[in-house]
Order: sequence, then structure tokens, then C-alpha cells
Amino acid sequence: MASARWPCLILALLSGVAVSGFPRRLCRLLGVVDGIEVYGTKVHCKVTSRFAHNVVTTRAVNHADTAKEVSFNVELPKTAFITNFTLTIDGVTYPGNVKEKEVAKKQYEKAVSQGKTAGLVKASGRKLEKFTVSVNVAAGSKVTFELTYEELLKRHKGKYEMYLKVQPKQLVKHFEITADIFEPQGISTLDAEASFITNDLLSSALTKSFSGKKGHVSFKPSLDQQRSCPTCTDSLLKGDFIITYDVNRESPANVQVANVRLLKGYWPPLSLSPFQIVNGYFVHFFAPQGLPVVPKNVVFVIDVSGSMHGRKMEQTKDALLKILEDVKEDDYLNFILFSGGVTTWKDTLVQATPENIQEARKFVMNIRDQGMTNINDALLKGISMLNKAREEYRVLERSTSIVIMLTDGDANVGEAAGVTLAATPGSVAGVLQDLGQLSPGSPMGFYEEVANPLLTDVEMEYPENAILDLTQNSYQHFYDGSEIVVAGRLADEDMNSFKADVKGHGAINDLTFTEELDMKEMEKALKERDYIFGNYIERLWAYLTIEQLLEKCKNAHGEEKENLTAQALDLSLKYHFVTPLTSMVVTKPEDNENKTAIADKPGEGGHGGQGEGPGTVRDPGSQPFLYVHSVDGDPHFIIQVPEKDDAICFNIDEDPGTVLRLIQDPVTGLTVNGQIIGERRSSLDSQTRKTYFGKLGIANAQMDFQIEVTPERITLWHGAAQSTFSWLDTVTVTRDGLSVTIDRKNMVVSFGDGVTFVVVLHQVWKKQPIHHDFLGFYVVDSHRMSAQTHGLLGQFFHPFDFKVSDVHPGSDPTKPDATMVVKNHRLTVTRGSQKDYRKDVSVGTKVACWFVHNNGQGLIDGVHSDYIVPSLF
Repeated sequence: MASARWPCLILALLSGVAVSGFPRRLCRLLGVVDGIEVYGTKVHCKVTSRFAHNVVTTRAVNHADTAKEVSFNVELPKTAFITNFTLTIDGVTYPGNVKEKEVAKKQYEKAVSQGKTAGLVKASGRKLEKFTVSVNVAAGSKVTFELTYEELLKRHKGKYEMYLKVQPKQLVKHFEITADIFEPQGISTLDAEASFITNDLLSSALTKSFSGKKGHVSFKPSLDQQRSCPTCTDSLLKGDFIITYDVNRESPANVQVANVRLLKGYWPPLSLSPFQIVNGYFVHFFAPQGLPVVPKNVVFVIDVSGSMHGRKMEQTKDALLKILEDVKEDDYLNFILFSGGVTTWKDTLVQATPENIQEARKFVMNIRDQGMTNINDALLKGISMLNKAREEYRVLERSTSIVIMLTDGDANVGEAAGVTLAATPGSVAGVLQDLGQLSPGSPMGFYEEVANPLLTDVEMEYPENAILDLTQNSYQHFYDGSEIVVAGRLADEDMNSFKADVKGHGAINDLTFTEELDMKEMEKALKERDYIFGNYIERLWAYLTIEQLLEKCKNAHGEEKENLTAQALDLSLKYHFVTPLTSMVVTKPEDNENKTAIADKPGEGGHGGQGEGPGTVRDPGSQPFLYVHSVDGDPHFIIQVPEKDDAICFNIDEDPGTVLRLIQDPVTGLTVNGQIIGERRSSLDSQTRKTYFGKLGIANAQMDFQIEVTPERITLWHGAAQSTFSWLDTVTVTRDGLSVTIDRKNMVVSFGDGVTFVVVLHQVWKKQPIHHDFLGFYVVDSHRMSAQTHGLLGQFFHPFDFKVSDVHPGSDPTKPDATMVVKNHRLTVTRGSQKDYRKDVSVGTKVACWFVHNNGQGLIDGVHSDYIVPSLF
């Protein structure tokens, strides 16, 4: 088992059945196995501020004259969340859909029972299971597998690490691993290596470079370079591909440190990473360096049960002997052995003097395996021993206490460890709870991570009432070479300054780090817009929050556990993460009739903001536009639901000047925001005041385009180039996949094949005393947008279910009320209609819909104010 800290990825593509009708020598030369040629494998990693967005793509073709089964196998790290998976067969894409675990399981089982090809991605605990999808590929057909996962890279021993475990099983014509890294602090070191890279590969297939804030790694071996020998047909690409880097850590001028008193007047090279803030979310990285090490009190709790017999025990003893060489003389230690019972080396902790270390080495060398596994009693004994040593002043006052457990299995004697640990005193920290995850051969690696604590009881403090939804901000330890990461949401995005105090106990005295942040300076930095993908800080915040909620769930009970679970589930669904509470299901329909509806709609346990986009899977010859979502008028949002042959609508009531996020796709980099305008003068009754969209911002970060649309003009930026057009122009602009067509009151914007928007201009009489000209926005095709698309409109690009019942007369006899159940909410809705002006800007077409009151609350994810953003771009 790989160490839990490794963001490792195991890539493998397998195929069945013998090849027929295909020359065997050509098969060998091309890397064809049993008729299946894997002609492309690409891993593309984008890292922004330690947050990694990884896309794994494998392409294969069936050269045989009969159908073959192809399997795609990936093993991911326990710290990663899968966010998307798609199958593309002969140009038709079948997307994955994240749903609540039981809902996904039922959909998967139904698909399998109907004879459809289906795959299920799920997690067990915090360890992701191996992901396998098998599809039947017709003779001559091609298949593409694309898996996306995200992860916060942890800092260990002074470096961030990305591990890709590569094992393609055969020669691959186009094999590539690329990593693009962007770090606002600047990159100080960057390296890449692999156990299988020869000198030839190192010089010709591997490139790595970094300058300023950007780093790049590329590994592209040719077909011949992949061969294990010049005449061999098997691949040498088998092992770990490792990328490591770190960032600049010069102490910024706006960091003050109080109460620093070190030996011999030594002033450490302190370093605090600057805050980073994007769209109202912040992340704070804390990694001071050069502080003296806090002495530690360590109890090693060692499994000597029968399952540890042989090599496991020898590896464990070798590692313990190595650890004893590195223990410092100010440290205190003891050993506890457990099987069916519990025995100790000494009655109390002893100082790591040379004499005691020598005696400890003899004890370790004489350890033998025996009996069963009593984890619980051993842990309690270790914790009690550490607490007693502190109470009796047997250890240094400024020291930290750690239990390190080495085991290969779960308890089979005594209580379950997790239940008892929840009630143990908090004075002992660093208990290794992932008991089954640490390989007996890797305790040395774990020990090195905790061997040098620099601070204890670290508190990250922020201005009161200025922060919402803060992730964990207190930590029992900070270790040398690691990093503490805290994220949250600003309550007021218009604040001028921001301050953080970080407090902790050091080896000599207590320390306070104070960091001041000038928000205007931050805005200047953000104008670079060099970030590689999407609103990464918001996703980083969601990632950390889910991870920490799941951790809290382990020791919670009753209503508290239910609430924590519900929060984690909501965020998992909203941000499209595969977690222990969700699964992703992908279904390939086996007949043409099902090609526009590959998966069951999410039931009440599902989530309307996630899943596959309608039209994502379609027959290339079918009608390209399945439905239209739009916002127009006051502003009125119309969500058409073709599966129900119905529509849902809602209004957003906000003040003029407010900017709303309509669409956001972190994968394609496409965003659409709209700014609200009001009437020229309010009517006597402010409740009837009308508002409209007076400005739209359409941007694609990956294509480097921005389009600002107002009732007066259309401005297009492509890189540094700028073009401005009037609504009176009749013109088509085509640049690098973008097409903009203007025809008086109508503008069509397309990003390649599969993303098309229409903007409609509403003009009023020039002397009209109240109303302004305004804009309507229509999405007529979204099938190339990713399953992670969100926003007031974007969350509805994916099928969702609702039920309407109890239709009865409302306050207006012409508009009946009803009860709607949607997304686990029971709402009172009203039947009415709104206008679609896409085809006729003067008169429009009535669209009957169920109106959801209170700014769409209960229908949209969260509340409408969650979609307010600070600016148009």
C-alpha cells in the first residue's frame, strides 16, 4: 500500500480476446494487444497555489474485426476527490454523474440489469477504491476515457509532491505527462524523476523549467524510448513518476513577529505566505522556518500479532532501529507491544540518553510476533503513560506528546479503537488513527514528518465578524517542512484591509505572528489573471471543508453526526466531488433511443446542480439544441425541463449595481456574469420597482477572451487586442474557436461546437421617463460544458427531477398554487408564464412555468446571495 501522503495515480489499460485479421508483427510494433491499440495516454496536471486539477485521458482503438472489451483502471490517492469522468465512443460522449451514494448505486444496478455498459466510481472511508470501467468497443471503433480529480498538495520535508504511478501495460504511440504549476509566491525549486527513466529518457523525453511564478514539466517518450530494450515489445514505463517543488519563502514586509527570543541571538528566516483572495474566498498558508525544535515525548505502540510475522516484522524493526539513530537527547520515549495482551519496555518514559538508546536497540532487536490484535488497550496504555509523565513532571514543560502506532490490521480484541479515542484526553496529540493505511515498512517516513515539531497549540485568528465558513484554524502541532492551510469566505468583500494573528507555543516561549493585508494591493496582484484554472480558492475551500467534515463525522454521534454528514453531502454534490457520501455513475446506452438520456434523473436524494449536461450525449445527426435556459426582464429566470415537458421560473430581487454569477465552468474556464440596473426613478411603491440586466460579461480564461455587452456597445478583448462594435453593425467575428455574430438586436456567441449563447437587446422609447434599455440572455446549447458547471443558470444545465402535486386555487384565481418537491425541499409554487424573446424581441413567446418564490430559494443551490460576485470579470 502506498503511503497515505502520496498523491499517486496508477494508470492501466487492459483488453481481452485474441486478435484476428491483424498482422502480428505490426501489432507488436504499434503496441497492439489482442486487437486493442492504446494510441494515446495523457496526464495533464494544473496546479495553482498547491491545489491540483488533474485530467487523465486514454485513447484506444479496436483494430480487430470483432467487438472487444476494454477496461480502464485507475488507483487514486486517499486525499484526492474525483470530480468528473467521461466515456467517448466514436465521438459520442457519455458523462459521469455525481449523486448521493444510494441513488447512484440504484442507477448503476438498473443500467447493469438492462444490459447497458456502466461504471461506478465510489469511495470507501477516505480511501478511494480502484476505479474500473469496462466497455465493449465495436470493430474499428475508438474509445476515450477521461478522468478528472482534484487534490490539495501537502507539504512534506520542505516540498510539495505529486506522485503518478505509471503502468500502461503496453507501448503507447502518444504518451505524455505534463504539469503546469502557478504559485503567486514564486517557485524556488522544481524537479521531476522516475524510477524507470534512463539517461536517454532524461535528456530527450523529460523537460522541466521554472521562472518566477510559473513552472512546467513534460515527459513525452517516443514509442522506441518506451521499449524495455531495442528489440523488446514490452514497456519500461512502470513505476513512480514524481514531481516536487517548493515556493519562495522570504519573509514578507507586512509580517510582524512578537515574543521571539532565541538562543545566541539567532533570528530565524521566518516566512508567512501571503493571503490569496479571489471572488470573496481566501486562503492563508502558514509555514514559518528556522524556529528551534520542540522536544517530544514519543510512545511507539507496535503490533506484534501473528499477522506481522515474517517480512512485515523485520521491516518494522529495521525502521525502528533507524528511528532510534535520529532521536534527540531532549526527547523521551517508550515502547508498547500488543497482541492479545499489552507489554511495555519501561514502566515510564525515559530520556533518550546514549545509554537508554543502546538499551532500546537491544529491546527492538528481540521483538517477536505472537497472538491476536488488541489495539484498544495498547493505545489507552500509551496515552495514559504520556499523560502521567506530564502530570508528574517527568518530561520537559515545553514539549509535545505523540503516539505512533505501527500495525497492519484492525482490532480483534477489545473495543474498536475509534470509539475509545474519541473520549481520550486532548493533551496527547498526533495519534495515528489511519491504522490500516501505514505500511509496516514505512514508519521511518512517517517519523521523519513528525520528528521536528516547531510549534504546538497553533491558533489562526482572523477579524471577528469578517469571516464566514472558516475551515479548521487550530492545530496541535506545526512540523518543520510542513504547512498549515486555512480557507474561508469574506463577510464583506469591500473591506480595505485584513489582518491575521497566528499564535503558538515554541520551544523557548510563546510566539505571535501578525500579518497585515492591503486589499487594494491584492486587487492589483489579481489583475494579472495568471491563474491556471477557474475559481480555485473556492474549490480549495470546499475541498478542505468536506475533508474536515468527514473527519469530524468519525467521532460524532446522533444529531451532530447527521448534521455533519448533511453538510458534507451538500458540498460534495455542489462541487461534484466523489466522497464517501457520493458516487459517480456513467452509463453507456446500448440503443439509439436512449442516447439523449444516459442516466436516471437524480431523485430527491440527488442534486439538480450536478450530473451530465442534457445534450452531452447525443447522436451526431440528432437535433443539436435540446432546450433553452434564459434570463430576461425583471430579471426572470426560465429553466426548461424537457423530461417533464415543463418549465420552472424564478426572479432575483437585488439592488442596482449587483453582479450575479450566471454561469461558471472551472474545467473549460468559461464564465458569464450579469450586472443589474434599476429604473431611472423608482415608482411610488418600492416593492414594484423593476430591475434588469444592464451589462453582461462573458469570458473564457483558457481561450483568453472577454466580451462585455451593454445596451450601447459590444467590446471584445482577445489577449491585449480590443475591438468594439455597435448593435447596428451586422458582423461576424471568428477567432481561435470563438464566433460572435451581431445582427442589430441579437448577438450569438459560440465557443466551438457545443456552447452557444444568445444575447437580446431590449430598447425602450428614448424619452421614456422610467425604464432603461436592457439585455436578455439565453443558453441554447451547453453540451460541451463540464459537469462541474454552476451558477444561477449553469447549475440547471444538467437533468434534475421535481414533482408537483396538490394543485389548488391561489390568491390569484388565474394562477393556481401547488406543492413542488425538488432537491429534498417542499415548496409552494404558483402557475404562471414568462416571455421568451429569443425569436421575437418585440412580442416574445409565452412560456408556461411553475414560479418559485423567495429568489428561487429551495430550487437553487444555497441562497441567491451566494451568487453575488464583486465584478463583471
